Order: sequence, then structure tokens, then C-alpha cells
Amino acid sequence: MIPVILSGGSGTRLWPLSRSQYPKQFLPLVTDNTMLQETLIRLDGLQGIAAPIVVCNEDHRFMVAEQLREMGVTAQAILLEPVGRNTAPAVALAALAAESPDELLLVLAADHVIVDMPAFHAAIARAAEAATADRLVTFGVVPTGPETGYGYIRRGEAGAWDDIYTVDSFVEKPDLATARGYVSSSDYYWNSGMFVFKASQYLQALERHHPEMLAACKHAYASSRRSPDFVRLDKDAFTACPADSIDYAVMEKTDRAVVVPLDAGWNDVGSWSALWEVTTKDGQGNSLKGDVLSVDTHNSYIQSENKLVAVVGLDDMVVVETDDAVMVSPKSRVQEVKQIVDLLRVAGRSESELHRKVYRPWGYYDSIDLGERHQAKRIVVNPGAKLSLQMHHHRAEHWIVVKGTASVTRGEEVLLLTENQSTYIPIGTTHSLENRGVIPLEMVEVQTGSYLGEDDIVRFEDLYGRTES
Repeated sequence: MIPVILSGGSGTRLWPLSRSQYPKQFLPLVTDNTMLQETLIRLDGLQGIAAPIVVCNEDHRFMVAEQLREMGVTAQAILLEPVGRNTAPAVALAALAAESPDELLLVLAADHVIVDMPAFHAAIARAAEAATADRLVTFGVVPTGPETGYGYIRRGEAGAWDDIYTVDSFVEKPDLATARGYVSSSDYYWNSGMFVFKASQYLQALERHHPEMLAACKHAYASSRRSPDFVRLDKDAFTACPADSIDYAVMEKTDRAVVVPLDAGWNDVGSWSALWEVTTKDGQGNSLKGDVLSVDTHNSYIQSENKLVAVVGLDDMVVVETDDAVMVSPKSRVQEVKQIVDLLRVAGRSESELHRKVYRPWGYYDSIDLGERHQAKRIVVNPGAKLSLQMHHHRAEHWIVVKGTASVTRGEEVLLLTENQSTYIPIGTTHSLENRGVIPLEMVEVQTGSYLGEDDIVRFEDLYGRTES
């Protein structure tokens, strides 16, 4: 059985912590591990599990590779989507990448929480029995309340296996009254978005019900560029692929769909209120993270990333502070955080996509000050890492080494700078920066010029395959 980890989401409902360039699956929201890493840990103890296939946004490739490396996990493949096309094409690509058409695929999202591991493993074993018999299996979460934020699965008749049912229908997110009716019935489950099936059976179903999607995926995969770490799908071919979910493209149409009930403390952590539900709380029902002081506050989620956050007299509220934003909302309205992200995008503000601290394959930078014609950054370069050989049309840069040793290419010169030494990179000068040492290199960069955007970079050489940008 091959785990297929879908890691392409943007997590806008958990803004300002989750942003499109650093979404929730790469964050340690519930434990010290990120949600992607928890998804991998969840597989420990399952029999016959192969190395995973991860499908992710091309912009997230280095975060995926690094977080797998931290876990000691080597993926069969990391498939890079140049654009998002929903889950049906993503799983088709994984099925095409499987070594054998009869391999079972265990399709999991990278951003779920599951509490009861024995129950989860037992449900997977049951699903594998049906999938081996050429069924397309989904997991229906036994509802614990009338949730309006989830889609539902209505079960049909019991099949050839105990506690495995045919799928009668998939139901969109209901209103509260309808959800209460679903919960009072034993025929409805929350739609988990997790599946088990043979690669060949999924591809055959896609061929039958959505042939143009399969054709586009085959073209994109056959024309992909491959390196030891990644499979880069052909952009033009994949952009032409129709976008659709597995439910709409296959599961609603096939007569081979079955559902396995799952009662394992599942949560998709799709909002701040959902995160509050799965985190540890104090005696007043508060989940407090970071430097937080609370007085007469109850049933609230308060998180501080940098500053002291002090709250008085709050009930059922969410307060989240990051280095460049503060979000405050009643728990009952946290789904509307997406509207804030939409407003930021319309205004062209970077806070919808980036944090102040931006991770790169070589390390990270933190924008500590920004003015009309200047910007100051703290730059950290990992040992052995190197920034691309590049130049800028509109800005000059001053580099000051704070810690470690920097090997600097500046035009035809190669300089070795140590602590308290500096250099100047004029506009239009080709330059690069490398850390050949064994400790992180820390620098302060001061940029000056008429335009300071990150897109003012012309790359000539790059260890990380970014020269095309």
C-alpha cells in the first residue's frame, strides 16, 4: 500500500498563521511536529506500507523535502503541480507514478488530525480488503455533532463485508437544521476526503467518467522533468487539465464506491474554532499558545508568535498575533477570515501570501524594516547552502556578516567575509553568497533603490532549479 499525501492546500481559513506560501500543513499547529509530519507518523505500525508519494505545489517543494528529511523519510516521488487542479488530477498523477497498477493507494490529506491510531489503522485494514476486491473506498467519519462545515456521505446497503456500505450519495455542506437531521440518522457520515483503491481501478474509473482529465494527466506526467528529488509536471499540459475533486469526478459516478465508517477522533482543522477543539485547554476552556496573559477569559483560542498578548473579559474568541498581523474574531465567525485574505489579495498586499520571515531552500530571510527606498533583512544561510548567482536591475545591496563566514561572489571577485565585515553590491552587478562553514551564516542586508520587490531577480545559476524564474 502506497500512502499518497496530498499537500497542495493553501489553508486560508487559518490566516494569519497559514498563508499561501507557507500553509497550515507545514506548520506545527497541534504538536511539535508539522501536520505533514504527523500524517507520516500516523502510518507507523501499519503493515505493508511502502514509501509515500507526495503531491504538492511547486512553490512548496523544498519545505516538503526538508520536512521529510527531518523525519528520515524518503519518498517514492514528490510530484510538483505547477497549478492547482483539485484532488482528482492529483491522485491520477500518483496512480500513474505507482510502480504497479495493482498497488493500493492510501490517499490522505496532509493537514488532518486523527487521535485514535488503533481505530484508524483498523479502518484502513478494512478498507484494504474492499479495495483488493476492486472497490473504490472512502472513509466516512462518524459524526459527533451537527457540523455545517463538512460535506456528508449517505450510506446505502451493507455490502459483502461487515460494516462496509455502498455509497448512496455525496451531500454538500448542509444548514444547521439539515445537519441535525443527518446526525439523528445513522445513515450519514462526514466526508473525510481519504480513500483506498487500486491505482488501476482509479485510472479505469477516471477513463470512464472523465477521460479528458486522464488524458491531460498522462500528457503532463509523460512530459515531466525529473531530478533525484522531484518530478516537475509539464506546465502547459497540466494547466489544460480540468479541475475537479475525486468526489465529483469519480466517486459520485462509479458503481464501485463503498464507505468504511471511521470513529477515530478525526478533525480537518479547517478553522480556528476547529483548532481550538483539538488543542489542550486550561481550566477556563482556553487554549493559550506563546506569551499570553488572560484575565476573566473563557473558551477562547489565544496565540502569540512574538509579542506579549494580554486579554481581558473575552468569551468564545480567537486572537492570533504574528510578526506582521493580528487577527481577532468570535469563534462563531472564524470561517469569514477568508474574506480578509480576499481583501488583502485585491489590495495587492503581501500578507495574503508571505510572512515577514520567508523560507528559501538555502535558509530564510526576515524583513525587519521597509521604507519607500530601503529595506533591511536578516538573512540566515544554512551550512553548505548557496544563494543563486543573480543580479538586480533596480536595487543595490549592502551585506554585513553578523555570525559565521560568507563566501561572496561580486562580479569577477570572490571575497571571504567574517563577523563584522561587509561588502557592497552595486545595481546590475552579478553576485552570489555561499556558506561553506559548519554553522549557520547570519547577515544583515540593507537594500536601497527605486524598486525593492522580490521579482527584481535575474538568476543565472541556481542549485535549486530556479533559473527559469
